[in-house]
Amino acid sequence: MTYETSESPVVPEAGQAAACRHRPHWNKVPEVTVHFWVIKVLCTTVGETAAHLLNEKAGLGLTGVSLLMTALLAAVLVVQFRTKGYRPGVYWLAVALISVVGTLVGDNLTGNMGAALDTTTAVFAIALVIVFALWYRTERTLSIRHIDTTRREAFYWLAVLFTFALGTSAGDLVAEKIDLGYWVSTVLFAAALAAIALSRFSLDLNAVWSFWIAYILTRPLGASAGDYLSQPTGDGGLGLGIVVTSALFLAVILTLVVYLSVTRKDVTEPERAAVPVA
Repeated sequence: MTYETSESPVVPEAGQAAACRHRPHWNKVPEVTVHFWVIKVLCTTVGETAAHLLNEKAGLGLTGVSLLMTALLAAVLVVQFRTKGYRPGVYWLAVALISVVGTLVGDNLTGNMGAALDTTTAVFAIALVIVFALWYRTERTLSIRHIDTTRREAFYWLAVLFTFALGTSAGDLVAEKIDLGYWVSTVLFAAALAAIALSRFSLDLNAVWSFWIAYILTRPLGASAGDYLSQPTGDGGLGLGIVVTSALFLAVILTLVVYLSVTRKDVTEPERAAVPVA
């Protein structure tokens, strides 16, 4: 290790060099596997149904529920930032809560403040672009394979929050403007995701942008699927109800998270960097 000064470089003594060791840099997010996308879509659906259920049953009003869930999300993110590596339970709990908060943010803007869906969609898109621009300017990458510093993790979770908010607004905008119905909307967003996957593997679309586009699209996909399962048959759904749909999806999420916690199949191997021993 060489330290440069305004005069001449200072080279550490042999004993100091020998005192260096390798310290692992653990990635704080999982590998992007099939498990990742399944849990992500299910968390999205639960976020949509849970937000509506809490708003209807908690008796706190939309603003009160939003404040409560935001505080809970903040507490979980504190735990997430303090972990030394990826922990499936903490990580996916944070994702599920961000899904709820993202839905509530959109509902507050359109319901309490009267903002139009095209306006909120544009605002969230701009906010996401700003986060990406700042992230890339400081880190020179938007890859999630190297979320191993506090600053990178902060950018990551900001981006995740705005992808949920953008996906919520964009999905509602499409549903409102085109009025395709739950089942057709689910197929439409699934086809869009398939097109991104095809472009990635057949046309060599950039891996980072493929990931983030897909991440946004899974939000309206999960919401449409959740609505199709939970809404009454007279409204175009299967009539399972919000409670049954949420419980079913939560059970699947819990099963997968426990499986990944035990097998560690989605843990990224740490890169090692030489650092001096104190």
